[in-house]
Amino acid sequence: MFRKVKDARKPPEMSLRVEDAMNLLSDIWNAEQMKAAFKNVKQSLLVTGVMMVLGAIVMGPPGLAAGGGVGGCLSFWMSRGKFKSVPQILKELPPAEKEKLRRRVRDIVRNLEWTDAVQLTKMVMANEAVQKQLLKLIIHYDI
Repeated sequence: MFRKVKDARKPPEMSLRVEDAMNLLSDIWNAEQMKAAFKNVKQSLLVTGVMMVLGAIVMGPPGLAAGGGVGGCLSFWMSRGKFKSVPQILKELPPAEKEKLRRRVRDIVRNLEWTDAVQLTKMVMANEAVQKQLLKLIIHYDI
């Protein structure tokens, strides 16, 4: 007898697929990758710099090159296998974790009006506040 009347003023809520949510998070992370990468290389810079100084003290100017080479190799050896990129981590998440992340992304982008994943990505990239929320989600998400 009674029919529900759809509210014509409210746009239909777009369904956010898991793959689209993971791609969006990867795109946001890649846009910020240079800033984050600098934080991760501080230790390597320190090791390489110390080795260059020690090489210069022991061998003079040729020691700069030798110390830099040894320091660079040592930095590589120390960091090898310790880091994975965020997009790689997102790809390797179990389906249940991907679904949790998808729901959290959906909650963040809920107020944006979008029709497909490409449009959503463009809108997020143009909205610094939403980008910050998504980056905060990635950084503080317990993986």
